Amino acid sequence: MSWYRHPVIRQQWVLLLLVLAMCLILGFQMFGPEGADDRFMAVPLEITTSWDSVRNGDATIDDVSTFSTLISNTFLHGDGGHLIFNLLFLWIFAALAVELLGTRWMLIVYFLTAISGSLGHVFLNPDANHHLLGASGVVMGFEGLYLGMAVRWRLPDPHVFPIARPIPPINLGILTAVGISFDFYRLMEHSEGNIAYGAHLGGFMMGLFLACFIVPRPRLADAR
Repeated sequence: MSWYRHPVIRQQWVLLLLVLAMCLILGFQMFGPEGADDRFMAVPLEITTSWDSVRNGDATIDDVSTFSTLISNTFLHGDGGHLIFNLLFLWIFAALAVELLGTRWMLIVYFLTAISGSLGHVFLNPDANHHLLGASGVVMGFEGLYLGMAVRWRLPDPHVFPIARPIPPINLGILTAVGISFDFYRLMEHSEGNIAYGAHLGGFMMGLFLACFIVPRPRLADAR
């Protein structure tokens, strides 16, 4: 069997392209011109300033470019460890979204949770002048999506690498609930560090909202 006919490749090729793009972009960040990636990172203060320009009717093409960083920053990562950790969980939960809802919905969820995750961070840090990058908000968005679908419908047991064997969907649902609870606790504790807990919450809430009110019932799921 040719490699491109493998069931995983045929079903997940779009997601695999996203993963490959993130890997190539990290290579550019590491070996390309220093600072060339800065304009693709989201800066809360710049986004807040651009929004004020829109409200005042003074928006320019530069403001459009600033808003585009709400999505572009999710393709960037700080280092290899940051990328690998995000890609592991992105692969698991985004692949499940493809299996249950199809590639089109996976892409819709990706871009909506990218925006909501970035905005979640901006809303909590409107005057911050630091750079936001990483797909963790999107990862939490897909986790929220899966949790919402697991509560709303009876989902089939997941069969996604690196999960060694089929496991009950409720187990993955519990994992996502524990993860977001930890993020919320750290946010309320005003923890210092480089983790954008606001992006995690923003992405998670969008994924949960989409699962509860927008996405259709997966063809492999049963009503509760």
